Amino acid sequence: MSEIYISYDFVVEPVQPATEILIAELGYAGFESFVENEEGVTAYIKKDEWDAFILEDIQILKSTEFKITYNFNEIEQTNWNEEWEKNFNPIEVDGLVTVRAPFHEKPSTKFDLVIEPKMSFGTGHHETTHMMIQHILKNDFEGKSVLDMGCGTGVLAILAEKVGATKIDAIDIDNWCYLNSLENVERNDCKNISVYEGDATLLEGRHYDTIIANINRNILLADMASYAKCLNANGMLFLSGFYKEDIPMIEAECEKHMLKLNEIIERGQWVSLKFIN
Repeated sequence: MSEIYISYDFVVEPVQPATEILIAELGYAGFESFVENEEGVTAYIKKDEWDAFILEDIQILKSTEFKITYNFNEIEQTNWNEEWEKNFNPIEVDGLVTVRAPFHEKPSTKFDLVIEPKMSFGTGHHETTHMMIQHILKNDFEGKSVLDMGCGTGVLAILAEKVGATKIDAIDIDNWCYLNSLENVERNDCKNISVYEGDATLLEGRHYDTIIANINRNILLADMASYAKCLNANGMLFLSGFYKEDIPMIEAECEKHMLKLNEIIERGQWVSLKFIN
């Protein structure tokens, strides 16, 4: 029996970067999947997790910079795979990494990541995932122990193994992401990744050379002490999921835990930061 979903069709003017911001904010509000189109995006949320006030905290809808209109209706979740197959195109990062679906042709790039996102985040299309991939490519992961916190599809953990990490924990609080990461880890024939369902409480007693956390600002701020506690000496912490104007807040919290800002990558209104201890 198919689950009942609420579908929102958003028309966005101009389409970018507003659509990217809208998708991120809707994701934080509980929407599970998105299909972008030429006019904007269609977003889906389970009916039993929906209420009439679901959009009240979506700040971009109140912005005067963009014109965003929408309508919504009730649907059965019957053709999700068909929809994303029609709209999910491969992406290439820095000529080295291709993120593609199983039905796309094998690329000639050095790293080939096969991801079936279903309802999870992390295809590489979003700016934050793209920047985190860039960080991984630019830094030494050889022989490292790695944490991918808020792993989504598991794409960053999978790339970490392909660039040489030897012990990787991938954690997500969402059951769908947990299951999807397991599938994608197997699909990419990864041997060094353990996937867990849960939050930062799972980090107690664990230690890593490198931590990747592409979540959102409030969760990052709340969990920073946990990250710092389990980061080994001379470790690297990569953060994304927030805007450029959030940098001072993130940096101040990191400094409390002796983490120093080392590098900033910007893409649109989004940023990704590298900290070292």
